[in-house]
Amino acid sequence: MRVRLGSERLFDSAGLSGRRVGLVCNPASIDGDLIHIADRIRTHQTVRLTAIFGPQHGIHSDAQENMIETAHGEDAARAVPVYSLYSETREPTAEMLSQVDVLVIDLQDVGTRIYTYIYTLANCLVAAQRHGIDVVVCDRPNPIGGTAVEGPMLVEGFESFVGQYPIPMRHGMTIGELARLFNEHFSIGAALEVVDMTGWQRAMYYDQTGLPWVMPSPNLPTLDTAIVYPGTVLLEGTNLSEGRGTTRPFELVGAPGVDAGRLADELNRAGLPGVFFRSTVFEPTFHKHARQSCGGCQIHVLDREAFKPVMVGTALIDGLRRADPGHFRWRDQPYEYEHEKMPIDILAGSSELREQIEAGINPTEIATSWEVPVSRFAEIRAKFLRYR
Repeated sequence: MRVRLGSERLFDSAGLSGRRVGLVCNPASIDGDLIHIADRIRTHQTVRLTAIFGPQHGIHSDAQENMIETAHGEDAARAVPVYSLYSETREPTAEMLSQVDVLVIDLQDVGTRIYTYIYTLANCLVAAQRHGIDVVVCDRPNPIGGTAVEGPMLVEGFESFVGQYPIPMRHGMTIGELARLFNEHFSIGAALEVVDMTGWQRAMYYDQTGLPWVMPSPNLPTLDTAIVYPGTVLLEGTNLSEGRGTTRPFELVGAPGVDAGRLADELNRAGLPGVFFRSTVFEPTFHKHARQSCGGCQIHVLDREAFKPVMVGTALIDGLRRADPGHFRWRDQPYEYEHEKMPIDILAGSSELREQIEAGINPTEIATSWEVPVSRFAEIRAKFLRYR
């Protein structure tokens, strides 16, 4: 028996009859039968699809690079305008909402604070509250489970489009739970309904749901990628390759001039739980170090329950920095519309992680420093959990 998604229960519970629907979606907005939610809404007899809104990477998820804005347009097959929420605006405008009575949001999150779809969701809630529009969020599984919470918290003053609210890097919530957290705890106050899933349990990874996997964005091709992503996404704040331009983004990491064998041996000696680092050499076809041979490793998760991705991402930056200190650099601004703060700082949520690495603090000790803030967040988070 598979999980039944919120989108599959949409017309059972949400009061959409006779209303004009604006839909926030992308290619992963499919149900268990691989039917896209736009087609479910368009062919329904009692509602009218009047606009489609796309998050980062566009409604077709074909914009490969980060920080490449997508254009507005039209969906010819469905005969509705398409508005990009990764353009000159990241929030629906009054004009975009002029033919909309209710916003339906069906986006596949990946369980990581910096994934921008959850801030497209938050911005839609803000716009809806401002313009008197109702919001319906179709809940979906957190693909890396809903129990583990890990990583540094976002600190006030480091807000950006990869972190608008103080939550940890791996938050352990579904997008519907986050919608309620943002709307209630952070006082957005929109008229919100979340259509819950049935059959999903917190400990489930995506491959236990019976649902088909569709890439939520171009560089998250598999569940394996999503499992390591909360940690290796931190490499975006450096000049190290996070594997973009390879067939294993975020699982292959490295840089030119790194001794792969020595790096992997050192990382494996650290005894980090649930993971093995296999030395490898790879050549990205695009993005950082395109067409250059990079020494590094592939991350093999042996026990995903024990695996701590954010600690592993920290250990990788630390190990690669020490492997070639003469060439290692923190990435320069701008990054995701932030022109002043360092990219690594807005990714990590503060300057503390960068400062700890620069001070030579051991990654396991760094991870220990997250425990008290995460425990405080856990008390808030518990109020918004819908599945047991």
